[in-house]
Amino acid sequence: MIFTTAAVLGATLGTASGILTLCGLSLICRSCKKGKLESGEDADPEKAKPSVLHSSEQFSVEKSTEPIQPRTLLKFPKIYKPKPSVTSSEVISYPDHASEKGGEPSPEGPSTEPDAGNQATDSSDTFTILRQDSKDETPCARDLTNGMTTSSSIFHPKLHFSLTYYTDQNELHITVIEAEHLCVGSGCEGYVAGVLTFAAGQREAQTSSRRLTSHTRWEEGLVFSLPGGYEVEGEVALSLHSCDRFSQNTNLGVMRFKLVDVGMMSNADCWVDLQPPKQQDVQSAGELLLSISYLPAANRLGVVVMKARGLQSDKLKDSIDLSVKLALKHQTTKLKKKQTRRVKHKMNPVWNEMMMLEVPRELLSKSSLDLEVLNQAGPGEQESLGRCQLGLHASNTGLQHWQQMLDNPRKQIAMWHPLYD
Repeated sequence: MIFTTAAVLGATLGTASGILTLCGLSLICRSCKKGKLESGEDADPEKAKPSVLHSSEQFSVEKSTEPIQPRTLLKFPKIYKPKPSVTSSEVISYPDHASEKGGEPSPEGPSTEPDAGNQATDSSDTFTILRQDSKDETPCARDLTNGMTTSSSIFHPKLHFSLTYYTDQNELHITVIEAEHLCVGSGCEGYVAGVLTFAAGQREAQTSSRRLTSHTRWEEGLVFSLPGGYEVEGEVALSLHSCDRFSQNTNLGVMRFKLVDVGMMSNADCWVDLQPPKQQDVQSAGELLLSISYLPAANRLGVVVMKARGLQSDKLKDSIDLSVKLALKHQTTKLKKKQTRRVKHKMNPVWNEMMMLEVPRELLSKSSLDLEVLNQAGPGEQESLGRCQLGLHASNTGLQHWQQMLDNPRKQIAMWHPLYD
């Protein structure tokens, strides 16, 4: 009994001592960890102090949607260059001539003129070539943005005339005074033709031929007899024509007015913009799909000849071997010729060929593209299936396509063009 009691008492004391030992160890461990944390805070003063970002007084950050404009650190020095001498009609005056022309200089000074070293790669620089008045020797002056001609800055030919109706003689007298903003080649002559159309028929008259410049004067009269007076159904059309040394007649523009408007227009000077002539209602020989773009930095015109459709089948009986011939013209002079590969045995051929042509920006307004679809009928024998023209002197789709290209530089614009014999 004594031994049992001693054994139980020993076990109880052993258990109690073990529990006390564990509690002591846990207290020692906690005190050690706390000491290490305090020593770490003393060693790192940034952690000991409250953080700037987590303090009660925080910085207020406001969001802004305005773009950040970088400050220019480098400024190019002003470089004095000699003024270009005007030796031909192709030279256009630069902005630094504004003081001589009476214009005001740019407020930004030399920073508005693109640097010569960065002009080919940086297209964000802009400069403006001042519009010359009608007395300038340079024909077809243009306003240029980024050196590019736009369709809004294109001058159409203008005609100055007056008309008078003589009641006692029943005659309509039209005096052709002058024309300006003419874009023609050197050595061209021109005249103004008038056509009166009414119930009794058609009557025509024209002025004498004069050498055409940007500003040409005639001061000649056209006389039309109107036995029934001018208050009848009919119209008068005045058109300006040019002829080059190859006797090629080109209609530069036309304007029309009704006979009933003669009373209102009588004894008044009239200035009118001549509109491009309408394409004659002729059945097309097919259609050609073209895509064009202009790269101002490189002065390059890209033409993609894509495909054709609806070609006349009666000309393709024996053989089908189709290609497209392209010619770049400046006024009446052919500058460059190119031709696509030939596609055989297909009525709707697909080429998808790009042709790059170098055209200075200032010559775009006077340049044009002539395209012709050819069929290789035999060895050394090619027959034409149809033609189309693009340019500011073209009509319909040819004029629209060229204007869209001028208004959208560096962008490919595709359009179908009808082909005519």
